[in-house]
Amino acid sequence: MTRKPGVSSARSAWVPDRQDIIWIDCNPQVGREMRDVHHFLVLSPAVFNDRTSLVIGLPMTTAAYNADNPFAVAAGAAKGRKAGQTSYVLCHQPKSFDWRLRGARPHPLGRLSDSVLAQVCECLNQIVRLA
Repeated sequence: MTRKPGVSSARSAWVPDRQDIIWIDCNPQVGREMRDVHHFLVLSPAVFNDRTSLVIGLPMTTAAYNADNPFAVAAGAAKGRKAGQTSYVLCHQPKSFDWRLRGARPHPLGRLSDSVLAQVCECLNQIVRLA
């Protein structure tokens, strides 16, 4: 991240970027929305995320019933206490969050592969038809 000379900032150096997987607190939630801390695929670029404090992206889960969900893309094996389970990107639940206020932080999975990101974007486009 580059800064203009002479401009100081209290912000941390880390800014989530497109394709990053982060932890984010989804609370408060309503109805059937996800709650608590989940991993989240960032779709918006770092420049947007830094300037607005928002991230636009898709929640991720290891809930096994998503294996049959046509709008869930398998993103690979989970790590940590859910090792051995498959992580799914939920393409039917795009969201934006204030990543700074919600205490977002990098997830151990790091970044989504280019090939899986392409699958995610294709699935999302079937829903919102942007391209």
